[in-house]
Amino acid sequence: MSKEKRILDILIFGATLLLAIIFFFPIFFNIMSAFKSNGEILKDAIAFPKGLYLDSFKYLLTATDFPRAILNSTILTLVSIIMIVLIIPMAAYAIERSNNKWTNGVFVFFLFGMMVPFQVYMIPLIKELNMIGLYGTLAGPIMVYISGSVGFGVLLYTSFLKGVPREIEESAEIDGCSRTGIFWKIVFPLLGPVTATMIVLQGLGIWNDFLMPMLVLPSGEPKTMIVEIYYYVGEFTSRWDMIFAGTTISLIPVFIVFLALQKYFVKGISSGSVKG
Repeated sequence: MSKEKRILDILIFGATLLLAIIFFFPIFFNIMSAFKSNGEILKDAIAFPKGLYLDSFKYLLTATDFPRAILNSTILTLVSIIMIVLIIPMAAYAIERSNNKWTNGVFVFFLFGMMVPFQVYMIPLIKELNMIGLYGTLAGPIMVYISGSVGFGVLLYTSFLKGVPREIEESAEIDGCSRTGIFWKIVFPLLGPVTATMIVLQGLGIWNDFLMPMLVLPSGEPKTMIVEIYYYVGEFTSRWDMIFAGTTISLIPVFIVFLALQKYFVKGISSGSVKG
């Protein structure tokens, strides 16, 4: 290895390490502060906790509506993700394998939806949910999350499907397998990496979403974790111990899912980008 190459590798490693530290510090600060009392946080925010202060966690889980908010966040995320990974791959498969002017037009229509910011149609969407009876229910945000994932999901799945050999499907069709059977028994299992990517990206966005639950779910009742945490931020005083404890609880499922699907997540992103 040449001297220039070694110096370049050191510089790249140093820059990567610096970025990793910058990225990880807010998470470390959050977890560290979760085990401090509100007085400790206000006295010295960056000091290490004097001990494992657990009263914030106990209060959130026993004396507030936070457990119901955890359940709401879980229902919203799980139901939305299950429907997303069942519906969107079928749409992408039909578009990719048909490849005619009609399916191409639908594909462009889906992509156009990615270009419209949510804030543009936010108010009409809320009125529409109210008209069809989905305002104030968990079904409302679920419908919005599913429809909002179509554009990106179809793009990701169609890019990945370009690398799935058609010969496999043709062989199954010769053996008498139906088109539905070909998709669910042969093609869908091959979409594991890109499905993991969808679960991580869309699941993380739904789990951490603030605006939709805040707007759609009824006031005066438990909403989602992120919204409930927001209520501890006041104009004059804030319960930082509750905020950090709540965000720490919300981080646990995210870490578990990402660690479990990390290998497939990276593979799905790289495969989709190369084959697209």
